[in-house]
Amino acid sequence: MLIRVRSKDGNFRFDLRPDSDISELVAKILETASNADPESITISNQPRGNETKVSTLKSRTLGNLGLSHRDLVFVSYQPFEKTPASSESVPSTSTSKTAATDVAKRPWELVKEEPVDEHWRAQTGMIPRGRDPVFCKHGAKGMCDYCMPLEPYDPAYHKENNIKYLSYHAYLRKITPKVTASAASTLPPLNPHSYKVKDPCPTGGHVPWPAGICTACQPSAITLHSQPFRMVDHLEIASTDIIDRFLQAWRKTGLQRFGWLIGRYEPYDKVPMGIKAVVEAIYEPPQQGELDGLVLGWPWEDEPRIRELSAAASTPLTVVGYIFTDLDPTPEDRTKNIYKRHPQSFFLSSLEAIFAATMQKNNPTTSRSSPTGQFSSRLVTAVLTGTADGQVDISAYQVSEQAVAMVDADMIEASVEPGTVRIKEEDRTENSARYVPDVFFSYKNEYGLEVKKSAKPCFPVEYLLVNVTHGFPQNPLPLFHSTEFSIENRPGLEEQSLPVLMSTLSRLEAPSIERGESHKKTELARYLSDWHLIIFLGTTGLFSDEHLKLFMKIASSPTLLEDTSQLDPLLASDSWQTLMTFTRESAPGRPLSSAPGSSSRMEEDIPQEVYDQIAAEEAARAAESGGSTKICPHCTFENEAATTDCEVCGLPLSG
Repeated sequence: MLIRVRSKDGNFRFDLRPDSDISELVAKILETASNADPESITISNQPRGNETKVSTLKSRTLGNLGLSHRDLVFVSYQPFEKTPASSESVPSTSTSKTAATDVAKRPWELVKEEPVDEHWRAQTGMIPRGRDPVFCKHGAKGMCDYCMPLEPYDPAYHKENNIKYLSYHAYLRKITPKVTASAASTLPPLNPHSYKVKDPCPTGGHVPWPAGICTACQPSAITLHSQPFRMVDHLEIASTDIIDRFLQAWRKTGLQRFGWLIGRYEPYDKVPMGIKAVVEAIYEPPQQGELDGLVLGWPWEDEPRIRELSAAASTPLTVVGYIFTDLDPTPEDRTKNIYKRHPQSFFLSSLEAIFAATMQKNNPTTSRSSPTGQFSSRLVTAVLTGTADGQVDISAYQVSEQAVAMVDADMIEASVEPGTVRIKEEDRTENSARYVPDVFFSYKNEYGLEVKKSAKPCFPVEYLLVNVTHGFPQNPLPLFHSTEFSIENRPGLEEQSLPVLMSTLSRLEAPSIERGESHKKTELARYLSDWHLIIFLGTTGLFSDEHLKLFMKIASSPTLLEDTSQLDPLLASDSWQTLMTFTRESAPGRPLSSAPGSSSRMEEDIPQEVYDQIAAEEAARAAESGGSTKICPHCTFENEAATTDCEVCGLPLSG
């Protein structure tokens, strides 16, 4: 049932059961009270008079006290004294410490936010303005309404700079009340959406859903609207090579591809208190591409390993989103692509929006401004698709909190029309119960008037989308300096194998490089600074977890190429020495016989093909001389003169 509480801190509502003990109500009151002495709390059914101390109501239930659904309880208390003057207040001190411990265990106070959130919480976020040459009449050190800093959520500034959405922290500043002595000002301002039926019902007056339902446990009607804020304001790709390597698979096969975006979150100065996702790599999970779609392996089995290893980089990385291609060449010109995502069709299909909502629900953002300690998600959806002029460009989106809540409540599904979302029918089956409240959306008709319309059975998918800008840095400084190594899960196109890796390391003279030889290390350092290479080494079993994380930290150093001595701890590790041992043993051997009149130094510079050609010519000359033996031009084995095929390799002696 719902109990309303009114105190000097404000009005509050608590969901409790009729058989709940009075101590549960007291605990709720202490959470919302400001420095309350638990021994002095009194409750009453009227604003003045009839006060009763809760300490005299121990072991009493709410139902036994006569409280029912929506009853209003008036609460008063005395503030707790920090320095008790007598020993009589010692019990109150103990009780207060217990209450303070309970308050410290609130979910939103225990979470650890991301570094970018901690950065913006420490800033004022005010938008500075210069002196107005016309209206400012004060001195150089003065300030007036025309030059004073603006709030980060100022609507005029956003309109002037064409900023469609508030940033997450600007939105928090807008809805957070000013800090006062009232406990209401310390409560989380955010309220996550939930469209599920409350089970059990707060009133406790009927059987649980789906057998029964009432106005207290059913969700309210939903009105779809454009979300005023976004969790991520900008998607930045650290280097164009990252996208080029991702597109290579589509260019060679014509099949669509999917990848997880590995990167980090940073402050974004183009938006007040903005946040951008910087992508440093793209991991491609097992998948089967098609001409018009793809089949993705789910769940993502390597996710824990990828997240743990990426977090060991010099700047910790994580999964910031995902990207997929939707490219279809035009029949007239195969070098151009069909422009299929535009205002007259759709930007993100209903199936893609539901998938995005599912991914965002599984990757929430920790927040001290939410009563659950989590709110929304920073996972970005990026699409590589054709533009109006036939080129390839990125479009980035997120879905709204309403979309995530509707998917969580199993209310919507994809439609045959990609730009339309279908609302499911209500279901009261025991194992698949689904309650669907009334859903509305508003739009402007042909007369410019705003009209509210029922969203059943379907509504446009645009009501669930949030646009995210994207771009590339003017001066790219990616953490990883190479993208040469083969990309995972591309069968038939690229192969990740130890022989190929060891062959490249042998060519770079990695086994012979000693610590301190910086002139040989630059090319090796450039090759090793590859995210896909490090991820592959984690599957070989040659590197321990400790050394693999050391590898990731060194390879992602921004100054690695300028200071190659950073490689020394890696070169001295046991795991690296094991890899070098295999590399030496797998190096191609030199031919047994050397070319006449050549020195050992010259032999090292002569490729193996030259020796094979010389051996074939000698075999041909011996065959023409008519000797007692025939030398095989393929393997140089000496066969008897009457033999037509080589006794060793079986190939014809005639060449």
